[in-house]
Amino acid sequence: MEDGEIDEGMLVEEDAQVPQEHHPKTEKSPYEMLKDSKTAVEEIVAKMLSIKKEGQPKSLLRELVTQMCLHFVTLRQANRLILLKEELVKAETERAKAPVDFTTLQLQNLMYEKSHYVKAIKACKDFKSKYPDIELVPEEEFLRDAPEHIKGPEPAKDTSHNLMLKRLNYELHQRKELCKLREKLEQHKKGLLETIANRKKFLSSLPSHLKSLKKASLPVQNQLGVLHAKKTKQLQSAELLPPPLYVVYSQFLSQKEAFGENIDLEIVGSVKDAQAFARQQANKETGISINIENSRLEDDAADEEDDGQRRRKRPKKVSSKDNLDQAGVYQVHPLKVILHIYDDEASDPKSANLICLKFEYLLKLNVVCVGIEGSTDGPENNILCNLFPDDTGHELPHQSAKLLFGDAMLFDEKRSSLPYKWAQHLAGIDFLPEVSPLLVDRETQNSEEAKSNSIISGLSLYRQQNRVPTVLQRIRSRKRAQLVLAYCN
Repeated sequence: MEDGEIDEGMLVEEDAQVPQEHHPKTEKSPYEMLKDSKTAVEEIVAKMLSIKKEGQPKSLLRELVTQMCLHFVTLRQANRLILLKEELVKAETERAKAPVDFTTLQLQNLMYEKSHYVKAIKACKDFKSKYPDIELVPEEEFLRDAPEHIKGPEPAKDTSHNLMLKRLNYELHQRKELCKLREKLEQHKKGLLETIANRKKFLSSLPSHLKSLKKASLPVQNQLGVLHAKKTKQLQSAELLPPPLYVVYSQFLSQKEAFGENIDLEIVGSVKDAQAFARQQANKETGISINIENSRLEDDAADEEDDGQRRRKRPKKVSSKDNLDQAGVYQVHPLKVILHIYDDEASDPKSANLICLKFEYLLKLNVVCVGIEGSTDGPENNILCNLFPDDTGHELPHQSAKLLFGDAMLFDEKRSSLPYKWAQHLAGIDFLPEVSPLLVDRETQNSEEAKSNSIISGLSLYRQQNRVPTVLQRIRSRKRAQLVLAYCN
């Protein structure tokens, strides 16, 4: 049986079956009708099979076929009823499902709205405002100092929220006022910077103007005898002198200014080298190491290897004067002090320049050497030799210098400047004698009694505190005597 045939039977028999719904035969349910028709069809089929097997007449089959067709019609009717009932159940189900779907949709809408509100509440709770980080003025100060248009007519009756808003508005008002003040100060600062720039420009050009004025005033200074520029330059150079030479310079300058001594002082040498040496000494004292090339201040060390074996490094012994020069023992400070001594008995003292002495400082030996500037005379005509008893200048004045010399105990006689003991005293370099004075006195009582008297008488004058005038007096007297001898010869 095809579905199309069933549908056609259902449409044909629909009007015929409706008035039969109240008939007693149609009170069976469609499922029972379907079951009974199925059973009847199975029985008819069994009878038809048995007739064919037994060979009975075909007339019996026709009646069974007719009955089977009737049962097929009943099956179609039952099928139609089942389908109609199914449609009714579906319709009732849809009618019952509609309010459930509506309620479900409302529930989903409410849940979505709830989640939206929950997210909004969470965002509001998580919102971080800047006002907790703002240092607001205290409430009492706000009520006292805030203007009326911000504070309101009755601030005491405001809620905490309104009061906080008013305090924030007051803070905003204060910041706006401060911004205006800042702009004014910026403008004032800009004006001051322009003024400072103009003054710096003037100050930067001032040294050139002062230099030109100074240069223009030199002829006037020379004419009036007021050498202010030269004196200032000398005082600036004096600050770079080593301490012993500074003492010599200050002592002679003080003697000249205090007692009108007829002498002149001059500092010569390279100021740049003296500045570099002063910076080097300052860095050594403060512990800062800098790379300054000055190999003359370092001793050479021997680094020898024999047969591939490493030996201990030992410094070379300075055994000759050439080695002393190479080792930097005679290294001289860049600045020197020149002393012009004039004859105080001449009518024109400035024209009678008796002698010109040069004071220099040996860095390694820590001694002050003195020589006659521009002198070509031999050692026998040196008036500085034995200016005081037993002070020829050939012997080193203190023990530390002798240790540096090693085997060469005498100073280089070829040098024009020698380390006289009186020069060390003038420079403030005092030292102990090599032998105790008590021991010297006992040894000389027997063998040198006659000589000791002359030494003590010669040194008594030198041991006085008037070192500078004593030295000047002796040098003048010797130079005059030398001039008299030369004139007589």
